[in-house]
Amino acid sequence: MTSNSSYAAAGVDTRAGDLAVELMKAAVSATHGPNVLGGVGGFAGLFDLSFAKDYARPLLATSTDGVGTKIAIAQALDKHDTIGQDLVGMVVDDIVVVGAKPLFMTDYIACGKVVPERIASIVSGIARACAETGTALVGGETAEHPGLMGADDYDVAGAATGIVEADRLLGADRVESGDVVIAIESSGLHSNGFSLVRSILRQAEIDYVDRSDELGSSWGEALLEPTRLYTGQLVELLAGPHGDAVHSLSHVTGGGIAANLARVLPLGSWVELDRSTWSPAPVFRVLNDLAGTTLESTEGTWNLGIGFFAVVRADAAASVVSALGALGLPAWQAGTVTVGDRDLAGFEQGAKGVDGGAVRLVGSYAG
Repeated sequence: MTSNSSYAAAGVDTRAGDLAVELMKAAVSATHGPNVLGGVGGFAGLFDLSFAKDYARPLLATSTDGVGTKIAIAQALDKHDTIGQDLVGMVVDDIVVVGAKPLFMTDYIACGKVVPERIASIVSGIARACAETGTALVGGETAEHPGLMGADDYDVAGAATGIVEADRLLGADRVESGDVVIAIESSGLHSNGFSLVRSILRQAEIDYVDRSDELGSSWGEALLEPTRLYTGQLVELLAGPHGDAVHSLSHVTGGGIAANLARVLPLGSWVELDRSTWSPAPVFRVLNDLAGTTLESTEGTWNLGIGFFAVVRADAAASVVSALGALGLPAWQAGTVTVGDRDLAGFEQGAKGVDGGAVRLVGSYAG
């Protein structure tokens, strides 16, 4: 018996892996511009960074993440063409938070059994989202783990690198008292809080293929709504006439609304976000109704309709909102930054180890 056939007998099919690469090759290659060298299939991806010598002080930004248990819904429905966009959103949209333009990304898929069409569907979704955000997909890995994972199980992760000029770096140090907090609309749940989602549906004995009249689709279709991608539009905003007015950005992911905004505010500052400035999408309301909980109780788990925040100079706030809308990102003013002493009872502070500002939500959601 040859070594390859012995490996196949152990549950690893290298030929299936080769076929998966062939099926995804065109989608991956479509993300490659002149800076990508070597094509698909090398041991390492190559990216020409010669243009960085035009920067006075180039800084590289990097991020890595996964999609979480949203993958369980994709697996249950055998629908894998959107989960890649969720991965790109979780990774690349973190990079633009510091004002960086993404350059390239790599992905990693671990699975119990390589099903070429399934792997190609996942990676094609990643590639489409990379192309939309101006990110080259320069490499990846698919690992088959028989005995460790079930035949239909998989997980995905990715890492990306971007670049920003040092004096264009965004962050809490730029934020000033009086700055306006602009909320940017999400497309739904994105990729956070799905362990809670799955628990709610399980307790309600709802299957993903069951139809929800309130959502106008099956539960699975509604829950697999892809994460909105913000990077391309935000890079364009930062490069435009209103770019200097943007002081910090926040990606609303794990930890919810207040905690993620607090991370990009300076110590000693505080914001009260006005709930009445937006109405959470039906998916959030229906899930809370099923669980017998309130929207307010899930503000630390789900984004409730806000995918990103931009903290901007007050005199440019209206212009930035208009510019974001023109770029396809609905946005609105949701609060104001104040620097000064006050009682911070009920505020979220110190999220994820960052000694940032303090944030709480006030008022009632719009109907």
